[in-house]
Amino acid sequence: MSINPGTFPSNVIINNNSESDFVREAALPLYQSRGWMKFFGIMMILGGIPSALALVGIIPIWQGVLLMQAASSIETAANTGQKYAFNSAMSNIKTFFVVNGVLVLIGLIVGVLSACLMVILPLVGISIFSFQDLFNF
Repeated sequence: MSINPGTFPSNVIINNNSESDFVREAALPLYQSRGWMKFFGIMMILGGIPSALALVGIIPIWQGVLLMQAASSIETAANTGQKYAFNSAMSNIKTFFVVNGVLVLIGLIVGVLSACLMVILPLVGISIFSFQDLFNF
């Protein structure tokens, strides 16, 4: 079977979609999960409100807002095919995961330092609590 120059084999699918059609197709998986993004965003906002006075609650509130904005932008991108809305949603999701990654790294560092202190301090004779208190209820 010979193929003429300038033609494609029969098994190659050629789509001449415009940019907006591509954006709609790319946004579809996130568009289908926009309800979960909104739900999780609302839960993060509500979870951060009680601790907002300690300034630690600002982070989950911010993350919740990022998810809500991402869900709204992806809905716009899927409905209209706007490239800017798609990029905005992806940027918000990227920021959400970067912030979560930094928080996980901080938690790991604090956990490892705490574990090290709990092992090293008793070895040098410094005890934060008495082991007898653990066994005497």
